[in-house]
Amino acid sequence: MARKKNNKQIFENIEVLDAGAKGKCIAKAPDGKIILIGNAIPGDVVDVQTTKKRSAYYEGDAIFFHTHSSKRTAPKCIHFGVCGGCKWQNMHYQDQLFYKHKEIENNLKRIGKMELPELFPILSSKKQYYYRNKMEFSFSSSRWLSLDEINSTGEIFNKNALGFHIPGMWDKILDLKECHLQGDPSNSIRNAVRNFAVQNNLSFYNTREQFGLLRTLMIRNTSIGEVMVLVQFFEEDKDKREPLLRFIANQFPEITSLLYVINSKGNDTLYDQDILLFKGRDHIFEEMEGLRFKINAKSFYQTNSEQAFELYKVTRDFAGLTGNELVYDLYTGTGTIAQFIAKKAKKVIGIESVPDAIEAAKENAKLNGIDNVAFFVGDMKKVFNPTFIQQNGIPDVIITDPPRDGMHKDVVEQILSIAPQKIVYVSCNSATQARDLSLMDAKYKVTKVQPVDMFPQTYHVENVVLLTKREM
Repeated sequence: MARKKNNKQIFENIEVLDAGAKGKCIAKAPDGKIILIGNAIPGDVVDVQTTKKRSAYYEGDAIFFHTHSSKRTAPKCIHFGVCGGCKWQNMHYQDQLFYKHKEIENNLKRIGKMELPELFPILSSKKQYYYRNKMEFSFSSSRWLSLDEINSTGEIFNKNALGFHIPGMWDKILDLKECHLQGDPSNSIRNAVRNFAVQNNLSFYNTREQFGLLRTLMIRNTSIGEVMVLVQFFEEDKDKREPLLRFIANQFPEITSLLYVINSKGNDTLYDQDILLFKGRDHIFEEMEGLRFKINAKSFYQTNSEQAFELYKVTRDFAGLTGNELVYDLYTGTGTIAQFIAKKAKKVIGIESVPDAIEAAKENAKLNGIDNVAFFVGDMKKVFNPTFIQQNGIPDVIITDPPRDGMHKDVVEQILSIAPQKIVYVSCNSATQARDLSLMDAKYKVTKVQPVDMFPQTYHVENVVLLTKREM
């Protein structure tokens, strides 16, 4: 049944059938169109109010629940439903795994349109909470207000916030009281910094007007107990900056690296900024299978350290190295995969576009005593060319771990022209992975597929695919 309210349609008694891309759940309207629902899970029976109408589908929100799904569980976090960080926290973990696995299979079949082997069962994460090793929080002088606050007749005095952006609202920050994604002392540090700033009248950043002292707070930790804290200030004010940093250092002596940045540009990205040391080292260390990785404020490292170990083991296993192979590691980042597989290969060549990442890769390889790796920096589609291949050799195996957008078509064409015996494709976006795989389908066969859950309580999932060259 359907009716209208304020020019928006309401569909009643709609059963939620499935989970789709980006965490949206799927139902069918009485007219046969798909409805994408953001606040329900499969198995719920709901009334849905539409928010958008497209030619082929609707978008909407559940406004009344007739029946709750058996897949539901109580969210752990008090901010669930407002914060956009853990959209599947209300779904049992085994059901999350089911829908992640299903999405990968659907993308490979629907977009890739290729013959597939049976997918291996998804590798679950041992930690379903407190698994992230890096969190970034934003300060704001204009926090997100609850409906009760908005409807209140009283004046709201404290509008400061330190937390996450409200989904779809670049200038509104949810003031976090707790977060279950990163282990201690993350919550304690964030809450202490906020309280000190409020008590000492330190100004929080105003995104619209671009003024205020405090801009962002980054906290990183590692599996061996090291902690990095970086405070980003919009402007230099030593008389206010130093007391805050001294407070953090004294309150949390376990901090390994206490850093700060003065960033007055339009955005808060750190990659073009000078990182300044206040106390301790300018880096922290992570360890994995006897390897030691130096991580600075700008370094990329997989955000789930324990599950990264499982992901890399799958990658190495799929490569099937015997010690005689030349391996190319495309989009190598800080060279973690390259170094992880190096002892099983004759030589590993890593390529990455970020100069700081390549410097870190070289430094870490030296630190680990690995001498059979070489790293090169540059735009992949320009560096990875016939001249480069001629100078460095034709690889037996290519490992590629591109960003969410996947590989540039020129990179795919270069891989096909080289035609290594094996390709191991690691991806955080199975849709773009499927697109790239389809471009290689004439020459390569998908022989293994292993989904890996790196991000419990979210719809994100990694996938590793082994391609072997077809016999022509």
